[in-house]
Amino acid sequence: QVQLVESGGGLVQAGGSLRLSCAASGRAFSDWTMYWFRQAPGKEREFVALINWSGTRTDYSDSVKGRFTISRDNGANTVFLQMNSLKPEDTAVYYCAARPAYRGIVYAAKDLNFWGQGTQVTISS
Repeated sequence: QVQLVESGGGLVQAGGSLRLSCAASGRAFSDWTMYWFRQAPGKEREFVALINWSGTRTDYSDSVKGRFTISRDNGANTVFLQMNSLKPEDTAVYYCAARPAYRGIVYAAKDLNFWGQGTQVTISS
């Protein structure tokens, strides 16, 4: 089991930056592949980024590639999402999620069982 708490959301103008954090507690943090998803009003929850247990592998959705960076600090049990060059279409609730590393990597929200409560990100034009 793992408990996840996101922070760092807010309101910024287009072109600005935000850094989201997700603090984990419970089972050893390095046992987990960590994810960021987002959900805009009226839309399904979509994959944003993932990072493997050691931080040696990352992956991004095409819509954020080159603008967002996922990282993790296993000593601090925290995963981060640095978001630069933000656009109004990035407006969503951002969720942190976790999957046991031994179970492999997935990209669909339905395949993840451990979620944070979400943090709102709003980008004004």
